[in-house]
Amino acid sequence: MKVLLLLLLSLLQGVGAGGRWGEDFRFCGDRNQTQNSSVIYKHGPATISIENTVQALIIKRPFLPSRRNSYYKYSLPPALGRYRFCIYLFKANRTLRLAYGKQSFLLGGDPSSSITWGNESQKTERTNTSIFNVSYISRGGKNTSADSLSEYFFPASPESMPVWEQDVEDQLTALDSLIAQPSVLATGATEQQMLRRKLGELEKMLAKVELEGQNQTFGKATVHATVLRVQPTRAPRHLAFASQREEGGEVHGFTVDLPSSLFVMVNEREEVVEHRVLLMDINSQTMFQDENSSHILGDKVISISLVDMVVANLSDPVVLTFFHNQLPRNVIPLCVFWQEDTTASSGSWDSYGCTTVTASSQTDCRCNHLTYFAVLMVSSPEITYVHRDYLSIITYIGCLISALASICTIFFLYFRSKQRDQITSMHIHMNLLGAIFLLDVTFLISEHLASSSSEAVCRAGGLFLHFSLLSCLTWMGIEGYNLYRLVIEVFNAYHDHFLLKLCLVGWGLPFFCVTLIFLTSLTNYGPVSIPVYESVGGKSTNATICWITSPLIHNIVNLGLFSLVFLFNSVMLGAMIREILRQNKKGHKLKHVLALFGLSILLGIPWALVFFSFTSGVFRLVSLYIFTIINSLQGFLIFLWYWTMVLQARKSPDLQSSSDSVKLQPNSTQCHLG
Repeated sequence: MKVLLLLLLSLLQGVGAGGRWGEDFRFCGDRNQTQNSSVIYKHGPATISIENTVQALIIKRPFLPSRRNSYYKYSLPPALGRYRFCIYLFKANRTLRLAYGKQSFLLGGDPSSSITWGNESQKTERTNTSIFNVSYISRGGKNTSADSLSEYFFPASPESMPVWEQDVEDQLTALDSLIAQPSVLATGATEQQMLRRKLGELEKMLAKVELEGQNQTFGKATVHATVLRVQPTRAPRHLAFASQREEGGEVHGFTVDLPSSLFVMVNEREEVVEHRVLLMDINSQTMFQDENSSHILGDKVISISLVDMVVANLSDPVVLTFFHNQLPRNVIPLCVFWQEDTTASSGSWDSYGCTTVTASSQTDCRCNHLTYFAVLMVSSPEITYVHRDYLSIITYIGCLISALASICTIFFLYFRSKQRDQITSMHIHMNLLGAIFLLDVTFLISEHLASSSSEAVCRAGGLFLHFSLLSCLTWMGIEGYNLYRLVIEVFNAYHDHFLLKLCLVGWGLPFFCVTLIFLTSLTNYGPVSIPVYESVGGKSTNATICWITSPLIHNIVNLGLFSLVFLFNSVMLGAMIREILRQNKKGHKLKHVLALFGLSILLGIPWALVFFSFTSGVFRLVSLYIFTIINSLQGFLIFLWYWTMVLQARKSPDLQSSSDSVKLQPNSTQCHLG
């Protein structure tokens, strides 16, 4: 009875030890100790192997390369009898613990106590003997019983194979070679995803690499990796890391400050024996190219991660500081992270959860999560926040006045046209004013739609704003064509349903374009965040409107269409000026100047100031003011021009046939150039 009670207590002791340490693997058995014996712990090829002899219990496990020429020896209790023992493997801190009866051994815990091969006493003959009541279990598995044998061998699975420092160096060298290949510099989305998959494999190796010391840095070329081992404490402290100074590049180095709350959150989840922080310094943007071909500061991407844990929504931010050269005046930095697209083989840069704090030669990124970080170089207008506010006020007031003036002018034009040619011209003016009205109204409500919670509403608003802009540009082109009919054509031929055909082009072409863009991808329209630089405090904020989400579509469709319209209308305006100079009738200079001014507004010539936005300095600022004032008030300026020409015609009715320019006037009569 006493023997059974002692056996039960020894079994409970082994089970209790396993629960206390939270092991990843446990092996338990009974050993008959018939003489003084010891435990031999040495290097072996398997994950773990156990051999029992009369003289010793031999445990083998892979050692670090620098420790493979030595072994460890521990004395077992001198009392003879049957002992229950358990071996516990902890993958988190790479330790092996032996519970033998009432004693406990941390195998290999003190490297200084190792014995070098060749220094041990003369080897003795060993006699194998069986282990009884054997059972073993892996984390997440079931407890399994085994037959009584003298030796047990547990082969390593690919996931549990030990990773050595040289393995990591070889993986880094292979990754550097792939990145450096000329064909990879122009990689597509699939090739980039393959490189990022290689990077993910490297992270898995770093998560379980066997380290000689607490911290270790790997890599010599494009990708550098650092593993930080942090021992848990009762009062977690923040962790700081500083890279080595780099010369010759845009970025001279970086620092990382991890808050103490990060490790508190980890400790609350489960009992942790070691934190392992992975830092990767990637000096190439090859693997992180978005569809906008965005440029990041110094081509540097920094990866910060915590092994076996996804970190998000931190109460205290992670602070990543980049030290760099002074940035150009027309560029502002924006802290971003890489957002992988699971539905495609690409990704994009996003600033959600990150705050940017800039100084002359450094940029602080304060983010509430861990992932791949970089500093996006965003082009910004070289204007202070004061000028930006002034331009915003001018735009909103101008659009409101322009919308009201456009409606008024449409009504007046509708009731004043008499002759057939006048009807055509007036209706073209009315359609252009209608497009301007739609553009003004949709622009005024676009920012409010973006602040709504409905993404579908914002997409509809962005689509309608784009339709209004394209309609405005198309009707400007039709104004140029109408001027061609009046000035260049010798005979004004009559066309059936001419106005209907013009309307099909003026409104149908924009409708076809936006429908095609929308059907290509529903996400082509939606909220668009525009980084806006605040000169006070050096911070940047985001202004959001409902617009085209793809800059490529904006550049091709909008700038492309306007360039064609501007080129054609400029030729038409030049032809008009030539006719005025040819006739050169004295006393009509004011009338000609007013006619040309009105034609310029109708043809959208001032819109060409948009091309000066690619300049810099004071000239750019002046062009922005002129562009904003004239184009936001386009409907109002047409209204003024119309009534000025009406008053001029009433004062000088004899001038109505002075030139073909007056064919666009409200009260002009049809005449041909001689």
